[in-house]
Amino acid sequence: MTNSRLNPKVDEFLNKAKKWKEEYEKLRGIVLDCDELTEEFKWMHPCYTFENKNIVLIHGFKEYCAFLFHKGALLKDPHGILIQQTENVQAARQIRFTNVQEIVEMETILKAYIHEAIEVEKSGLEVNFKKTTEYNIPEELQKKFAEMPALKTAFEALTPGRKRAYILYFSQPKQSKTRESRIEKYMQQILDGKGLND
Repeated sequence: MTNSRLNPKVDEFLNKAKKWKEEYEKLRGIVLDCDELTEEFKWMHPCYTFENKNIVLIHGFKEYCAFLFHKGALLKDPHGILIQQTENVQAARQIRFTNVQEIVEMETILKAYIHEAIEVEKSGLEVNFKKTTEYNIPEELQKKFAEMPALKTAFEALTPGRKRAYILYFSQPKQSKTRESRIEKYMQQILDGKGLND
């Protein structure tokens, strides 16, 4: 492995790693064996790119460390090992590890997934993101829209990201009353054309 391909920022990241150090090093070695990738450091983590497109990221959490495939949703996943972090994550998928042994045993499979991820990028495939219209608008919000057409108009004029944030936030509570009070609280903000966190 030629050292010119190693990114000093990743070296620094590995040197500072208290947890998962050995795992990170093994994962890094596996990725670098797949010749076509460039080692970069993004979002405070080692990230591997192909022609400036993000392919796979190495990151760690309390319970596990993981490979994160940026377009993991497009991989075939014959081994059923890709994990969708939360239901709102649309494109990325993780493969999680809790020790070096797991990584060693899966090395061939991991390389196959990385190669497939590179092929996906080369082919120009894109993840079809769910449109906001495919998110279920909570009943309480629909009722408010019916009572106040101006609110519906203002809501529809928001950017897709803002609409999605509101829909997810309003849909979270289990009780209808809580959902209603959240909607009430943010009505003026929607009418002002603002997002949840503006």
